Amino acid sequence: MLQLLHIENIAVIEEADITFDEGFNALTGETGAGKSIVIDAMGAVLGQRTSRDLIRTGAAKAFVSAMFSGVPALPALEESGIPAEDGELLLQREIYADGKNACRIGGRPVTVAQLRKIGGALLNIHGQHDGQQLLDEEQHGAYLDSFGQVGEELEAYAACYAAMEETRKKLKSLQMDEAEKERRMDSLKFQIDELERAQLKAGEEETLQQRLNLLRNGEKFMSAIRGAVWNLTGGDEGGGSVPGLREAAGALSGAKGLDDRFALLHERLEGLYSEAYDVAETLRDLQDSFDFSPQELDELEGRADRLYRLKKKYGATVEDMLEYLEQRKEELDQIAFASDTAARLEKQLEKQRRQAVKAASVLSQARKAAAARLEERIQEELRQLDMPKVRFAICFQEKEPDVSGMDVVRFLMSANVGEELRPINKVASGGELARIMLALKNVLAENELIGTLVFDEVDTGVSGRAAQKVAAKLAQVSRRKQVLCVTHLPQLAAMADAHFSVEKGESGGRTYTRVLHLDRDQRKRELARLTGGEQITAAMLAGAGELLDGAEEYKKSI
Repeated sequence: MLQLLHIENIAVIEEADITFDEGFNALTGETGAGKSIVIDAMGAVLGQRTSRDLIRTGAAKAFVSAMFSGVPALPALEESGIPAEDGELLLQREIYADGKNACRIGGRPVTVAQLRKIGGALLNIHGQHDGQQLLDEEQHGAYLDSFGQVGEELEAYAACYAAMEETRKKLKSLQMDEAEKERRMDSLKFQIDELERAQLKAGEEETLQQRLNLLRNGEKFMSAIRGAVWNLTGGDEGGGSVPGLREAAGALSGAKGLDDRFALLHERLEGLYSEAYDVAETLRDLQDSFDFSPQELDELEGRADRLYRLKKKYGATVEDMLEYLEQRKEELDQIAFASDTAARLEKQLEKQRRQAVKAASVLSQARKAAAARLEERIQEELRQLDMPKVRFAICFQEKEPDVSGMDVVRFLMSANVGEELRPINKVASGGELARIMLALKNVLAENELIGTLVFDEVDTGVSGRAAQKVAAKLAQVSRRKQVLCVTHLPQLAAMADAHFSVEKGESGGRTYTRVLHLDRDQRKRELARLTGGEQITAAMLAGAGELLDGAEEYKKSI
């Protein structure tokens, strides 16, 4: 459940702490007082889309936090690796004027997407215009699938459909007229021929560049070798490090038996001489082996230029070009043997279509079984919402397989006895839509782990006896889940276990909104205001008291 909502600098709310109770919580207040702002703040901390306009004028940022308690083991939390310690979880979001966001769950930084996913598993907001979603028949199938929990059947069908679509895509790629086919084959043959004539070899670029670097710097290469050889071996007049090391070792050879120190130094000089001699010989070999050929340089320069031009057309490296070559060969084969390939794919597509239709049929049967249960549950809910004469039904029509299956699902209703069932968008009034949506939300919530349901002016278009029935239904729901309800109806507010008043005022030339937790006397005055306006009389207060007493008696019975 939502235990504490903390708001800073959201619209006209400078700062507010709202401690909600278990059960049924009602928020009331004058139109424009800021009730919807509280809902907007909830939406923000749940990761919903926000605007920088939400930030209070003059503030650098807005901040919302929500503390939840009694949090179960949710898959969304496990996927993110965020534990709910002792069943408690803190969601936080900062919204900056430059559009940036900072989100945290349990003190850990998260993305807005993660916040939205986890927040959506904790709390569900039913907005005042959500009833209009019932008018969108494309949503009806989603509602039914959610109730029926047909995820396994839907997943099995989706896999079949995806395989079928992949094959259909391959078939489409083979479908071209003869002229287009010839043009493409000519293009592919040219590319393949050009790449094959180049006789590309993996890794040749590195070897080529090394040899080119050597040939381009031949004079520097030889000069360096000659200088090193001269310093090591000396010239005609003697000198050089190698003879010098040999002579030094010879000078110490007579004394190496006299003292261990001389023996050690002699050994080191012998080692230096041997190493220097080997280096000198290696350098001589390099000098003798170096063959600077202007013709070879020209050939290698030409090869490098050819590779450069090919890379501009076919890939960044020789390896990329070789891969491109194989791809074009494969494409050419596919076009050349397109008829054979198409025939094979046609057979494969037909087989996959049969599999998809079979999986869609299984899905459809699961949906129809769920529809029968949903009809019964909605009918029961509507009777409790003072709509006993309303008939609710779900009809199915078959369609070509698509990503959702082969079912067109439509919700139908008959508002009056003797009238035929018709689409909801043709016959339902605003009040009927609100109650049907409430019934649907209540039924769907039974299968969900969500612990808190928020209803923002769900009473739109409802009054009198129907309002009392809606209040009773919300009270029933609140015995299983926490309910937060923004309302203008005294019947709903009276039924609440906790009642909050959202009030607007002015101070220091600024508008502010505060949220008050009302005691019984304050509730009576607020209910009287909801009933009769600002001019509150003793009779209105007495009526408010009776309304509270009646609500208390009803809640004892559920």
